[in-house]
Amino acid sequence: MSIQKTDGRATMRRRKMLARGFAGLIILLFLFVSVFPFIWVTATSVKPSPEIFGARTAFRLIAENPTLEHYKVVLEKGLLRSVLNSFIVSIVTTLYVIFVATLSAYLVSRFRFKGKTFLMAMILAVSMFPQMIIVGPIYNMFYSLGILNSYWVSLAYSSITLPTAVWIMVAHFKSIPLSLEEAARIDGAGALRTLTHIIFPLAAPGVFTTAIMTFIASWNEYLLTFTLNTDANYHTVPVGITALRTQFTILWGQIAAATVIVIIPTLAIVLLFQKQIISGITSGAVKE
Repeated sequence: MSIQKTDGRATMRRRKMLARGFAGLIILLFLFVSVFPFIWVTATSVKPSPEIFGARTAFRLIAENPTLEHYKVVLEKGLLRSVLNSFIVSIVTTLYVIFVATLSAYLVSRFRFKGKTFLMAMILAVSMFPQMIIVGPIYNMFYSLGILNSYWVSLAYSSITLPTAVWIMVAHFKSIPLSLEEAARIDGAGALRTLTHIIFPLAAPGVFTTAIMTFIASWNEYLLTFTLNTDANYHTVPVGITALRTQFTILWGQIAAATVIVIIPTLAIVLLFQKQIISGITSGAVKE
């Protein structure tokens, strides 16, 4: 009997090891598939143009004659100006969206009023609208106000980021116990003071996560800037990258170099604040 038990335990251990090994292989495969495009873009950015289009060298990962010429060219074409524009527009959009979303989400999560469920349904529905539907009306409004080719495009960005931000932050505010607000009211704190001194600090992880998601969405936005800002001085990074072409050729080396430069800021933000992002995503998942 003892020998049979020992054999059974050994078999179970082998099965667990095989399962863990299989799970590890799946994870490694997923990581490889996720990371490989970035590796390929980085490798392409240092390849000379003949190697990018050459039949013998096109599929080689390592360049035979690596060069930084593509980086030099895209910087001379004003890519840093596009990066600066993206930073300005993304930061302004993030600050505006977080301010409005915080007040809106607090009101929706804490106060009772007629049509509350319908309002949340409309907010969710608006976040699902295709951008092509809203581009025309937004362009007409900007044209009438005379704010085309300007940083006012941040207002247009809020139309696609604000609904999602409100929806996310409502969940975080609902996870905060009402007893804290009741205690604050007993101590004489008003609604605004309660929000700024008690609720907002407790919801900070969710607010921070929403801010990061809004910033990245604004950073990657293409259609609105392409439509509203035809002046190259106000082009953001996605629009600037699409300009890296000639009449008959797409300049893949320059596009790859520009992509690497553009990825660095967002990648740095995610790596630096990954703990806060994960904390913000999970903190609103369970209501206390």
